[in-house]
Amino acid sequence: MSNKMWGGRFGESPDAIMEEINASVGFDKRFAPQDIRGSKAHARMLAKQGIIASADADQIVAGLEAIEGEIEAGSFEFSRALEDIHMNIEARLKENIGEPAGRLHTARSRNDQVATDFKLYMRDTVDHLDTQLRALQEALLAKADAHAETVMPGFTHLQTAQPVTFGHHCLAYVEMTARDRGRFADARKRLNESPLGSAALAGTSFLIDRQMTAEALGFDGPTRNSLDAVSDRDFVLETLSAAAIAAIHLSRLAEELVIWVTPGFNFVRLPDSLTTGSSIMPQKKNPDAAELVRAKTGRVIGGLTTLLVVMKGLPLAYSKDMQEDKEAAFDALDALSLCIAAMTAMVARLEVNEANMREAAAKGFSTATDLADWLVRALGLPFRDAHHVTGTLVAKAEAKGCDLDGLTLAEMQEVEPRITDEVYGVLGIDNSVKSRTSFGGTAPDNVRAMAAYWQKALIQETKS
Repeated sequence: MSNKMWGGRFGESPDAIMEEINASVGFDKRFAPQDIRGSKAHARMLAKQGIIASADADQIVAGLEAIEGEIEAGSFEFSRALEDIHMNIEARLKENIGEPAGRLHTARSRNDQVATDFKLYMRDTVDHLDTQLRALQEALLAKADAHAETVMPGFTHLQTAQPVTFGHHCLAYVEMTARDRGRFADARKRLNESPLGSAALAGTSFLIDRQMTAEALGFDGPTRNSLDAVSDRDFVLETLSAAAIAAIHLSRLAEELVIWVTPGFNFVRLPDSLTTGSSIMPQKKNPDAAELVRAKTGRVIGGLTTLLVVMKGLPLAYSKDMQEDKEAAFDALDALSLCIAAMTAMVARLEVNEANMREAAAKGFSTATDLADWLVRALGLPFRDAHHVTGTLVAKAEAKGCDLDGLTLAEMQEVEPRITDEVYGVLGIDNSVKSRTSFGGTAPDNVRAMAAYWQKALIQETKS
């Protein structure tokens, strides 16, 4: 008995193990909406070009819409024996409308069909992720505006460096998220060319109108090379690359939340609804959502790595290896979407312990740089000399068991005789953050201005 899909070339059906390794409908069935959209556009184009009868195209479109309803209702039966979503839909279409269904595949191949479906799917997914990332930006901006004056320690090497504001810290992630959105937008722009009509690899001898199908599906135009069109998965790689970077940003913030909720820091509090307890230790309140965001980053990076390895040695054009492009991409993008949602909820609902942040900012000689800058401005010392004097004073304060403002003027003058009591004006953490007025600095007025800038940008984005 010949194979129903491949016709007369094969005299027997696939072995069970061949079906097991070859079938993809278990995961590519999520392409159903995109596959139906592409098929409807293709059928209408074939009729407009006179390649199939208009009556046949009308039956095909109506049949596809009926199948779409079955899938949405959950009554559609997917068959592994039919391999993939494309053949499942085509087989059901034949059951529904008979002979005209066989005309749908004229002038196309599953190669350009799956490339089209995947591009449509990735475009839809990028749009969804962009909406989510914007919501995260809005949550971060709300916190930044509310905490423009909330002083906290800024860290390098996770050691106290200089005082900053919590609002400024939140704005750092607004910037990261903006770049993430930019990368996704850039990937979307580049993927927005239609492969449909490239057929198996060489194009087709039928007089099709690829511009028509491209416009019907919202593409900027058709791809310019049929070989490239069916073998290209750059659009998945670029999207996964953007996803991996976005996931790393989320992971960095998640790590900070994990640190900040510990009793040693106690900078923020997460709501009970976004934390978990312990089965044995009644006092525990674990930041599991943040920890899982941190961990799921590995799945996103793994998806990118998987597809890079799949594609690295493939000759033109299509090879079955490329069936392995979907599960990794689906898993990675699903994980990222969940992580963005979880992080947005945590940011929006976290409570800031301003007193603890302030107390921590005053420790660790965080105003040492302010002292060095004052020595340069007030005494005219070269910065390297001022750095040395300040380091000596830090060691002196550390030996005394106090911060820099705990040293007496006499003790300071033992190191640099020209120091005056004006120096105490720069050693307070409030004075420190207020002095950082350079563009992009942590001064509260800067934070408010930058938060307003981003809020305005998001409003204008909505209008455009």
